[in-house]
Amino acid sequence: MKRIIPFAAILVFLLFSCRNAVNIESVKTEIFDTEKAFEAMVAEKGMAEGFWYFADENAVILRGNDSIISGKDGIRNYYEKRARPDVKVTWTPDYINVSDDGTLGYTYGKYTYFVPDSTGKITELKGIFHTVWKKTDHGWKYMWD
Repeated sequence: MKRIIPFAAILVFLLFSCRNAVNIESVKTEIFDTEKAFEAMVAEKGMAEGFWYFADENAVILRGNDSIISGKDGIRNYYEKRARPDVKVTWTPDYINVSDDGTLGYTYGKYTYFVPDSTGKITELKGIFHTVWKKTDHGWKYMWD
């Protein structure tokens, strides 16, 4: 009996400690898929709708060198005021990292804006993005972009 109690205690400890193990690669795939769904929504419905839909309620975006736009509705308003349906943007994460508990992640990679001038000539503007993601009851939402 004395040997069974320590064995049972170890077994219970192992069961509870392994119960919450997170598959980091699976979480990285979720975030990648969210990035691509975000990109697709922006292409289909425009920047205001895409950036609003994927934003956390308290999301913050940095635009320019010193413009911080806060909150989901503030972000939508920012993009609605600058709406240019003729401008297209693509991006893909080059790197994804996630917290050990699988509730936070970040990505960075390259983006390209395709901006037509009045003659239809397209100018490509390239840069680097960095996005911080939070897992919510409604899927992954960005907190910082």
